[in-house]
Amino acid sequence: MMPRPADDAAGDQGKPTAPFPPLPQIDDMQRWNDVALRLQQMWLTFQTEQAMKGAPPARMADPAYWIETMHGWYRQMPLANPASQQRLFEESMDLWQAVLGQFGIGPAGGPVEGYGSSGGTPAPELPRKDRRFKDERWRAQPGFALIHQTYLLLSERIEAMVDEMDHVPEDRRDQLRFATKMLIEAMSPANIPALNPVVLERTVESRGENLVRGMENLIADMKRGQLTHTDPDAFTLGANLATTPGKVVHETPLYQLIQYSPATEQVFAVPLLIFPPWINRFYILDLNPEKSFIRWAVDQGLTVFVVSWKSADSSMAEVVWDDYIRAQIEAIDHVRERLDVPSVHTIGYCVAGTTLAATLAILARRDEAEKVKSATFFTAQVDFENAGELLHFIDDQQIAAIGGMETDGYIDGRLLAATFNLLRGTDLIWNYVVKNYLLGEGYPAFDLLHWNGDVTNLPARWHREYLKDLYRDNLLVKKDRLSADGTPIDLSRIETPCYIQAGREDHIAPASSVWRLLDHLGGPARFVLAGSGHIAGVVNPPAAGKYQYWTNPDETDSLDTFISGATEHKGSWWPDWIDWTTAQDDRKVKAAGKRKPGGKGDTVIEDAPGRYVKTR
Repeated sequence: MMPRPADDAAGDQGKPTAPFPPLPQIDDMQRWNDVALRLQQMWLTFQTEQAMKGAPPARMADPAYWIETMHGWYRQMPLANPASQQRLFEESMDLWQAVLGQFGIGPAGGPVEGYGSSGGTPAPELPRKDRRFKDERWRAQPGFALIHQTYLLLSERIEAMVDEMDHVPEDRRDQLRFATKMLIEAMSPANIPALNPVVLERTVESRGENLVRGMENLIADMKRGQLTHTDPDAFTLGANLATTPGKVVHETPLYQLIQYSPATEQVFAVPLLIFPPWINRFYILDLNPEKSFIRWAVDQGLTVFVVSWKSADSSMAEVVWDDYIRAQIEAIDHVRERLDVPSVHTIGYCVAGTTLAATLAILARRDEAEKVKSATFFTAQVDFENAGELLHFIDDQQIAAIGGMETDGYIDGRLLAATFNLLRGTDLIWNYVVKNYLLGEGYPAFDLLHWNGDVTNLPARWHREYLKDLYRDNLLVKKDRLSADGTPIDLSRIETPCYIQAGREDHIAPASSVWRLLDHLGGPARFVLAGSGHIAGVVNPPAAGKYQYWTNPDETDSLDTFISGATEHKGSWWPDWIDWTTAQDDRKVKAAGKRKPGGKGDTVIEDAPGRYVKTR
């Protein structure tokens, strides 16, 4: 971003520096007209192309769609209450006097000496702070200071009104809180070009070229049906993502099974089988050599397998939860038979962890629990009573709306990505609206954001039943209320040693919800609370030296009790996990035969990361 030009004359007069360079002269008007014509032509061309294709509106990438949706919910709030209006007016007047007084304006004002000039005074200390308005230009002029301070005041008061509403069921109140938050984020002055001083300055400096680039970005996203977060050409699977050496050793219409090549002469006898969530690509655990959990586990001497789920298409219209549980059992058996071992260590991440719990319960009921030596759960829930903000999308009305978005028996992954982005709207939607569309900035090369945008489709029937049975009705924790593959599910039958990891700032699987897995297991379990959230709390290699984790060896009956007596450890929890896992069985064998996939006499399908992870 270009620096603001100094204005020594203004500084000498004790007035704030003007936040913009001089307005364009008459001889620049042709350039501005050219920009306006280019913007108009780009939009007309896009509309014509869409009309010729008969393409439906790309609602997932259109902020206006989400704003209108939130408006529908928002109208239910009684904002016309006269007492609330009067109180808000009085608070606004007090705020405006205080803010203007910082600039020497009005009865509360005093002399101001040269803010923004060389040797000038510090920026005004405004009563409300928010990182969306951290740029000094939001404080350089009283107008922009008033705009964003008033917005922050209104945000606080409107959110408080939800709690003051009478005769509203608590679950509905939670939905209204969420909807109100989403609408407030959308209506931020930072998202409105004419009210954002950073955008205005960039527009003047570039003579509107930022708006042209922004329009190009917007049209590209609308064609994709998805908001772009990172440079789409910066990463290639198998080249600079998912590069850990391995082979696809088995495949079905639902998944491929990848085995990774050993990095040590001896390996632990019990192999590790990882089940990543099928709502995302597995390579979140193999982003690059420095961040890869898979490569790190191989380096520790584990024989690692991972399931790469197929993104749903019309052939998977009838796939249900039973199919994913059968796939987990089949993968467990395939690894056991391939390496001629009696049991495997398992990891289930997010929804695959939920399914792993059901798999373990079914194996226990079938007297086959010995097939799994240990089970690790990454940010996985089984009790959905306190499942966080995703519950706002899980009433009958929302489920029916989701059903209307089905295409040939599957749910487009872009819709799911938009839903998850809404949970962090400021960071994952509006921040990029400003950067990509208003400022016209280029995209960064960021592997995690690339993965986040590499969406997968879901079988529609599975999705509906999962939302109803688990999120809405919470049946998984009710003994024998659910069954799969003909076997009733009772989680209390699970006696397999379990390692349960939760993220302290997780907004998808809240730590308090993950904790409740402990209430339903029948065997030994170790709970570890990691710093950060759903992704960074898991993908935290020891070499990075980031975050922390907490352990508590005492018997505790709640997460709060656990935290109050917990010991904090700096850095990654991965070493704690490998110590716990290998303590279940520390026998080692030579890394030979089928421990080296694709070796002599071993038929494999293709190199890792395989075909399935590359299909949309």
